[in-house]
Amino acid sequence: MPADDTTRGRLWGGRFAGSPDEAFDRLNDSLPVDRRLWPHDLRGSRAHARMLGAQGIIPAEDAASILAGLDQVGQELGSGEFVFQPGDEDIHTAVERRLTEIAGDAGRRVHTARSRNDQVITDVLLYVRETLEAQEGLLAELMSALLDQAESQIDSILPGYTHLQRAQPVRLAHHLLAYVAMFDRDRTRLRIAWAASRDECPLGSGALSGVGFPVDREAVATELGFERPSANSMDAVGSRDALADYLHFAAQLGVHLSRLGAEFVWWSSEECGFVEVADSFASGSSMLPQKKNPDAAELARAKAARITADAAGLGGVLAGLPLAYNKDLQEDKHFLFDAIDTLDLLLPAVTGMVATATFRPDRMNDATASGFLAATDLADHLVRSGTPFRRAHEIVGALVSACVAAGHGLEEASADQLAAAGLDPDDLPGLTARDSVELKQTRGGTARRPVVDALDAARTRLGTWA
Repeated sequence: MPADDTTRGRLWGGRFAGSPDEAFDRLNDSLPVDRRLWPHDLRGSRAHARMLGAQGIIPAEDAASILAGLDQVGQELGSGEFVFQPGDEDIHTAVERRLTEIAGDAGRRVHTARSRNDQVITDVLLYVRETLEAQEGLLAELMSALLDQAESQIDSILPGYTHLQRAQPVRLAHHLLAYVAMFDRDRTRLRIAWAASRDECPLGSGALSGVGFPVDREAVATELGFERPSANSMDAVGSRDALADYLHFAAQLGVHLSRLGAEFVWWSSEECGFVEVADSFASGSSMLPQKKNPDAAELARAKAARITADAAGLGGVLAGLPLAYNKDLQEDKHFLFDAIDTLDLLLPAVTGMVATATFRPDRMNDATASGFLAATDLADHLVRSGTPFRRAHEIVGALVSACVAAGHGLEEASADQLAAAGLDPDDLPGLTARDSVELKQTRGGTARRPVVDALDAARTRLGTWA
């Protein structure tokens, strides 16, 4: 029995006597997800058609008709004039169906020596590569905003925290540079994913075993910007390693953005007050008229869970899959595209929030003016005088306890309290926050010189990204 009309338009309809059940059709349809791949599908099809014509696998005039037809399809898709039809279960089907309407039998030749299995992963790799190039630019803009703020706040000092308890004073620039260091490592992961997206070209692998035509895989790989054709056809159609590399990059970047968001949420609270988020990156309350909520920072804090879930989701799909292609792999784009879209939203918003933020050195000074931030400096002072560090730690700990009981900080310790700790009141190191940070002169420390050096080095690294 010949295929009916609803089955004939599908790439696999000839084998089937009837149309798919509506429930299965909805489940199987990936067009709403993968239609964004159309520019990459056209690019891959052009390279494939040119190769087919050059190799004499199809007549040269048919190759020319295919290329002209693909140009028209591209114009229609780009302008929004393209009309999708029932049976267009994915973007690849839709493009080939329309190409055949335009070019006739020549269009029916475009899939010679090609399977959707090698076609799809080729399209996705082209898309990932393009995405990474754009997101590297967005990441560079965020790092530049952090560096600008760090440079403008080089002498602002705030408490550094461990366990969210005040620990030691640090330069704000030093704190912001910690995020620059994180994002610099993210850039390294981005480059790894980018390299994976252009390493091996899957096109020419067929469904799983290669193709029975004298295709020129090297020519196609070169035209599409890959280093080489894939070495193993089964691995080529079944692997999603490049997508996993992208999602690893995205998940770790999401975690770093979340941590930065958490800092801004805390710093902008009235209890802390170290920064004010610009009105353009905050929102209010529907009930409380006085509220100004750091929602850009809060959303950055929350989105990490979504991106890490995408990475875990792809891993869950891939785990246990036998070679070669399985329909499970259709789900890869749900996770990939969600992570891409989330980062495309997050990066400009976080960059804008950082660039427009107003820091409050006065509030930071208040927070470092008293307390116990210089406790370690006192212990180090004892060590320099010959006391073993563990003993010095114990002595200063007891002094802190005495000051807490008396209701004051170390800078107000009495002569008797200091003497009890074995400290000479006339031979004490400076106990101010600025004194403390300037003691940290080693590379990577928070004294002015190493922070300036770190700023310069980060600027240089950022400038060599091209």
